[in-house]
Amino acid sequence: MHGTLPDFDMPGDDAAQAAAERFRLLADPTRVKILWALSQGETSVACLAELVGATPTAVSQHLSKLRLAGLVRGRRDGTFVHYTAVDADVAALLAAALGTQAAPR
Repeated sequence: MHGTLPDFDMPGDDAAQAAAERFRLLADPTRVKILWALSQGETSVACLAELVGATPTAVSQHLSKLRLAGLVRGRRDGTFVHYTAVDADVAALLAAALGTQAAPR
């Protein structure tokens, strides 16, 4: 039935698997807070730790997983790394999940 709809589109197996993996990584309140903060601008691990109420070590571990998922990126500045969300789609996804407006960029 759906196949006869002119604009019907179904994601492929690889795309669905990638999306499910990203959602799995977001199933942690600390990661949601980290991404929300990063969707509003670039910041350091120490600042994120303070914002989300976690240790810098824990935040670094979360960032590592989020980076592997392609949701955040880092920029090295000397001995410091500053992180940011990859794009505005991350903020829009979080805003929808939180039931609020997307964070300003």
